[in-house]
Amino acid sequence: MVENYTDLPAPESVRIIDFDEARAVPGIVPGTFILVVNGVMPYQNMTVRLSPRVYVERPVHWGIEVVGSLPGIGIPATAPYTVSLPLDGVLGTRGIEVIGANRTEQIAVP
Repeated sequence: MVENYTDLPAPESVRIIDFDEARAVPGIVPGTFILVVNGVMPYQNMTVRLSPRVYVERPVHWGIEVVGSLPGIGIPATAPYTVSLPLDGVLGTRGIEVIGANRTEQIAVP
């Protein structure tokens, strides 16, 4: 039986977390871009990744969430992080929107 994706239960070990800076930099191949995001994670053993949202149609700004996950018990010590994501296939008509816990940032990408 196929369930509606948005009706499925949310995970307990994954959260959208804050970020300090986000920028789109040119890739090695002309016309490509890479999103680079950095900040401070709230747990030293947290894994941080960038997770593009899923759309039926191409949006104006493609939403990309900054996601932190814990493999078990969190070590309550902050640590800096830097993560990146190639933007091939996840660009809106005007760019991207980086989505953190307390703010979002729209970045125009040519």
